[in-house]
Amino acid sequence: MTVHEGRDRFINSWGSLGSSWGISRTMAQVHALLLLAPECLSADEIMDELKISRGNANMNIRALIDWGLVYKELKPGERKEFFIAEKDMWEVFRRIIIQRKKRELEPMLKVLEEVSEVDGMCSHSEEFCKVIQDMKIISNKADSTLDKLIKADNNWFISKFMKMMK
Repeated sequence: MTVHEGRDRFINSWGSLGSSWGISRTMAQVHALLLLAPECLSADEIMDELKISRGNANMNIRALIDWGLVYKELKPGERKEFFIAEKDMWEVFRRIIIQRKKRELEPMLKVLEEVSEVDGMCSHSEEFCKVIQDMKIISNKADSTLDKLIKADNNWFISKFMKMMK
């Protein structure tokens, strides 16, 4: 397999994984392309490489900037905007956790808190309250664990992970 073939395979696979993670395939492909690029790319270069429209490229680049995974970079004498991905994989991992936590876990915690205070006692409400309470416990533990991961440095995470694997 050539480097070009490997690069294309990675970009396509990252795109497929992205849709499993709740982001668009194109957003993940733009991220993969910028991750692998040795230098910053313009929106035109991204469009050409991925065969996507200007609107699609711009929308996904902006979303990646909002996630903190991509940055604008200025080139002297150029009027175009250029973009580069965060290359530190630990930082990429942290930023993805932060966004997923904010978009998925925190809204669920809010709903669980609201529905845990139902009125009335019957067999249905007892079962409902038990399930909601169990979900709150697990969700709060997940929230706490993710907070620790977000605040941790790379060495802490790797040492803990390696201990778990033994």
